[in-house]
Amino acid sequence: MMPMMRTNSWIPAVFNDLFYNDVMPKTNATAPAINVKENDKAYTVEVAAPGMTKDDFNVHINDEGNLVIKMEQKNEKKEEDKNSRYLRREFSYSKYEQTLILPDDVKKDDISAKVDNGVLTVVLPKMVEEKVKVSRQIDIA
Repeated sequence: MMPMMRTNSWIPAVFNDLFYNDVMPKTNATAPAINVKENDKAYTVEVAAPGMTKDDFNVHINDEGNLVIKMEQKNEKKEEDKNSRYLRREFSYSKYEQTLILPDDVKKDDISAKVDNGVLTVVLPKMVEEKVKVSRQIDIA
């Protein structure tokens, strides 16, 4: 819940400066950006996740055969000081879950994932269809 911004002139601007500054950032609830690329050998899913580590992710195939990407990160900033009390205290918690329906040509046993520089990359290798040679000798009856 976002605090209500008041523009009435009778409320001093010092209160706005106290609660809306860089020390107490506003929370933004947005979904991460996802890129999906395809080439001859694989599909590649990239999920933007700055500041997250591989321990913050859970990537799995569900019972229906869909790819499920879950991210969860908890940040709790505590300052213990017996001589003061909290006027405002913020906890950060972000959770995201995305289910992707996989194409039929994905080798589900060979899916791999890694996190590098704030990007989760999931590689979905394609099944290689062996081309059957159609040339053959035909017997004349």
